[in-house]
Amino acid sequence: VNPDYEVGDLMILSDHINLIPNPLIGSNISALGPRFPDMSEPYCKNLITKAENIAKKNKLDIKKGVYVALTGPTLETPSEYKHMRIIGGDTVGMSTAPEVIVARHMNIPCFAISVITDLGVPGKIQKVSHEEIQKVAEKTEPNLTLIIKELIASI
Repeated sequence: VNPDYEVGDLMILSDHINLIPNPLIGSNISALGPRFPDMSEPYCKNLITKAENIAKKNKLDIKKGVYVALTGPTLETPSEYKHMRIIGGDTVGMSTAPEVIVARHMNIPCFAISVITDLGVPGKIQKVSHEEIQKVAEKTEPNLTLIIKELIASI
């Protein structure tokens, strides 16, 4: 939904907006973490910096932004894309945020990166299938894998 992004771009998540039911609803398991975990830094700044340096070293253009998590399993309408941009999102997807919430609940540092597979920008919205989205992700996979492998090696 960010007009500066193009299909095939990689975006490091700096934050998210979770519009999926919170995975911590219900009885808390105190051994795993506190009832109200802090979410002021969902994504580890140190890991983000390392990934940005890896991308720069390998001459890979990388974006950084806010991921909006929705339940799916539908792709968004033009009005939903507009709404996601208005509320501060750069990308939209159907995962990641609930997993990060659980990991942060357990005090596990998190890093996430997304592939921009289609555009939710007025004038650029096109009919797209899940198969087409997967093909874009497959094409971008080598750069994503390079960043993740080097990031893991640096830890």
